[in-house]
Amino acid sequence: MVITGVAAATGGFPGTFRLEQNYPNPFNPSTTIRYSIPRRSHVTLSVFDILGRQVATLVSAQQESGYHEARFDASGLASGVYFYRLTAEGYTGTRKLLVLR
Repeated sequence: MVITGVAAATGGFPGTFRLEQNYPNPFNPSTTIRYSIPRRSHVTLSVFDILGRQVATLVSAQQESGYHEARFDASGLASGVYFYRLTAEGYTGTRKLLVLR
């Protein structure tokens, strides 16, 4: 018998901090942002405009290890490029999103 690959286990707990690309992107008016944390942590997920001004805080809470998602409704924002940032226990991840009207 020859092993040709190993399938990733589904479920379980993540091994690392990870910030996924939002979906859909570009979007109007809302999108989903998924992220994972390997251990209980204080998590902050914020959205910034192109000038670095914070326009929304989606999460600011202690969260358990696992896979999480946040919904971002940009109804009150102009079309353009924005950034979202996840910070948790020394980890910082940033990604770009695009609002289209």
